[in-house]
Amino acid sequence: MGVTALLSHRTAASVVAYRAGRPVSAAQFLADARALLQRLPAGRHVLNACADRYRFVVGLAACLMSERVSLLPSTQTPEVMRQLAQFAPGAFCLTDEPDCAIELPQFRYPEVGHLQNGALPGLALPGLALPGLAADLPAADEYRSPMIDDEQLAAIVFTSGSTGTPLPYRKTWGRLAHSVRHAGERLGVLDGRAHTVVGTVPPQHMYGFESTALLPLRSASAFTAERPFYPADVCAAIGAAPRPRVLVTTPVHLRTLLAAGLHLPEADLIVSATAPLARELALQAEHAFRSRLLEIYGSTETGQIAMRRPTQGETFRLWPGVRLRTDNGQVYAHGGHVEQMTALCDVLELKSADEFILHGRTADLVNVAGKRSSFGYLNAQLNAIPGVEDGVFFLREGEAAGFTGIARLAAAVVAPGLSVASIMGQLRGRIDPVFLPRPLVVVDRLPRNATGKLPQQALQALADRKRRTRGKIKSASQASPQRP
Repeated sequence: MGVTALLSHRTAASVVAYRAGRPVSAAQFLADARALLQRLPAGRHVLNACADRYRFVVGLAACLMSERVSLLPSTQTPEVMRQLAQFAPGAFCLTDEPDCAIELPQFRYPEVGHLQNGALPGLALPGLALPGLAADLPAADEYRSPMIDDEQLAAIVFTSGSTGTPLPYRKTWGRLAHSVRHAGERLGVLDGRAHTVVGTVPPQHMYGFESTALLPLRSASAFTAERPFYPADVCAAIGAAPRPRVLVTTPVHLRTLLAAGLHLPEADLIVSATAPLARELALQAEHAFRSRLLEIYGSTETGQIAMRRPTQGETFRLWPGVRLRTDNGQVYAHGGHVEQMTALCDVLELKSADEFILHGRTADLVNVAGKRSSFGYLNAQLNAIPGVEDGVFFLREGEAAGFTGIARLAAAVVAPGLSVASIMGQLRGRIDPVFLPRPLVVVDRLPRNATGKLPQQALQALADRKRRTRGKIKSASQASPQRP
């Protein structure tokens, strides 16, 4: 049984994070984490909902240092929170939001005033020279990173199964730490330079957890506390980050950035995940950022397991020790940091012991009236229509479909200036008529979550709303006027 350091930063003065442009040293970070763990309520399981990335990572460190377990659910809906409370009785929510709506016992991240009487003032504003702070920080020759047992349960991540019930996957510290070290090697951030990670994804998502929280801790790099959303804010955050700088993002965020028409600051590396990245988009991103782009493959269940550079080939290369096997058409990942034999939800073509090609999701195929297509192809045709900014096909379910036993498709699209009739006319020339969406819903924006994905429930709600609206219009047109 081994141990692995929480931080790989070698000195007390090494920068762990930047918050509002101010550097936070390793010594300050550990002081903040120790101050927080002294104030956390009893309870082994913690839902870390802090929106500020620095506060999230301080909370994570406090949990690791006190052998608490971080809970990372796929969503924070009331139903998921109810199920989470049943799964981990006594769990509480660590939040920095004054109006947090999560229905768990809440502990507010301490503000400066709450810590002034404690050992370590300045928790909420690291990097500021507050009175009495220096005396509480270790001298440079006394700096030591806490060592965490490799077998310690660090986090439980959840993914929703077909029934909607969150399915738990246990993540031990040693395997998480070793996985992100492998990622650091493949990304090239273990070259002796202190990189700065700017993330557009939340740290609560598995991809953001590994790439914007754990990777900086285990690669002697730094992360920025902010999570910029709008293109101008993303550009400002990248431009303000010390070089070499790494942008951790998604295909949706990249497409939005490139479409904004802004001058993009130079990045030393772009990392993308959560959805397959088209080679054309990767080429545009590398040109616009004067950088190289690497795409990570993984899942909530397995974490990151492979990487490729889309502009130079379609083959992914697995992390050291991770292997794939096929059984009755199902691909499984095992070995390395993958805690258990895990089924993958993608169609993979194994090229060698450590290489594969991704062909799409196993749930991507759709069969309508005996004809087959894929959502990837249909989405590509919809988004290729001039004037369409974003669009997606989805399968109608339940009452919204209006048919029993027959698959029916719907689509939602962002296309300012285009009518439903014009979009449908374009689609008729591109896809088989049986795949035409019914309905086609035009919206101001698609209901994407923080990582750019589209929850099926949100898409079904669009189809339901369209059906109800059409039903009201039809009822009104059929109503007979009353005679006097």
